[in-house]
Amino acid sequence: MLRATSVVRKAAVRQDRVVDTLTLDHDDRNRRRLALKADGGLGILLDLDKATALGDGDAVKLEDGRLVLVKAAPQSLLEIRAENPLRLMRVAWHIGNRHTPAEITADAIYIENDHVLAEMVRGQGCAMNAVMRPFQPERGAYDHDHANCDHPSHAHGHSHGHDHHDHGHDHAHHGHDHAAHDHGHKPHAHTEAHSHAHAHGDACGCGHDHAHHDHGHKHGAEHGPKGHSHDH
Repeated sequence: MLRATSVVRKAAVRQDRVVDTLTLDHDDRNRRRLALKADGGLGILLDLDKATALGDGDAVKLEDGRLVLVKAAPQSLLEIRAENPLRLMRVAWHIGNRHTPAEITADAIYIENDHVLAEMVRGQGCAMNAVMRPFQPERGAYDHDHANCDHPSHAHGHSHGHDHHDHGHDHAHHGHDHAAHDHGHKPHAHTEAHSHAHAHGDACGCGHDHAHHDHGHKHGAEHGPKGHSHDH
């Protein structure tokens, strides 16, 4: 079984390198690791560094450099229409409030065929029909795409997973150990004070004297490459 370790976006796909096709529904186009059989019979192990949204016309790159084209499979969807744009916007808000994937076109919204969502749409006074078509929902506004670079997953020296709940900042790069500070105040206040101090270092060029900040405590930590100490 051949491993597919990277993604090539549609605009960069070279047709002369394509050796097979994967026809996948929406769920299987949003996986990190999955054993697949291509339409021509080629066995593939999708093995990416993170779950990546694959669009119709994208390709996965095999370890030997060949490409397998991705096609969006038709699936059962609800086509939602409304008598005016305002009503359609309202139902779009309710769909988004339920964190449901949705494909938005100029005059219709498409969601997966779900009876609970169908009742909600009906309650909003919108018309809907069950249709079979490829599902290509909107991608999240914070879903940063690093797959365009066409690189193997192991080439990353760091994680690109941008989760606004966990920024993973390592304060060790400031050259001091926060655990060694005993300022006698709450951790939140300490965080704010350090946030301000790091934002306005000696080289920031903001043109004002940082010594006027009196937080009622002293920092014995050394900051920055010069190793000088801040005395607030």
